[in-house]
Amino acid sequence: MIHAILADDEVLARQKLRQLLRDERDVEVVGEGASALETIELVRSTKADLLFLDIKMPGMDGFDVIGALSTNKAAPMPAIVFTTAYDQYALRAFEVHAVDYLLKPFTPERLRAAIQRVRERAMMRSASEDAAAPGETGPDPTTRIVFKSRGRILFLPVADIRWVAAEENYVRLCTGAETHLLRETMAHLEARLDPQMFLRVHRSFIVNLNYVKEVRTELDGESVVVMVDGQKIAMSRGYRSRILETLHR
Repeated sequence: MIHAILADDEVLARQKLRQLLRDERDVEVVGEGASALETIELVRSTKADLLFLDIKMPGMDGFDVIGALSTNKAAPMPAIVFTTAYDQYALRAFEVHAVDYLLKPFTPERLRAAIQRVRERAMMRSASEDAAAPGETGPDPTTRIVFKSRGRILFLPVADIRWVAAEENYVRLCTGAETHLLRETMAHLEARLDPQMFLRVHRSFIVNLNYVKEVRTELDGESVVVMVDGQKIAMSRGYRSRILETLHR
């Protein structure tokens, strides 16, 4: 069961959301907060799994709520789904690892999709904890990368990324038909990606193993990763043994 808290200073907004959640059999609303301070106390006392959080609230905003909750390292942070009428905070929301960002008024289908992401996040966390050594837990791998491009806000599923290339202070994300330039470092991006799906093959390249066809040595002695579309990605000798071990698991 997913224990949820509804945080919104508008009573009608909370009532509507509670009504929509009645169709989600595995979601139980355990509290409602009309202010930031009330929401913080509710999350701490109920240890909720999911927080539907408005951004504009009395006293502090939704980001202040997340900041206050994150100071308690001993208590797990609930999954955050923002519910707001303001679209300008979407990038910041995903920078604090929100699961989703619902713009009011949102449809039941849109809410259902957000809750499904919460379920998937919980499953990923459970699998990660099972695989980790006792006492070791790490951040969940990101499932989407959110960034601005040509005046648009793009929500890019990481599963669509075929390879990543470093370009000075940027990284280029290739999805097959498109590429996107993102101001990010390779090291930081690599830490956010699922190591079961993505592998560093060169100081300047990361590949999605789902799109790798083969690893081979060219006539000049250089090793390359061949993608399913035939594209060749340079592979450093220092990474070769780790790559072959991963591909033959």
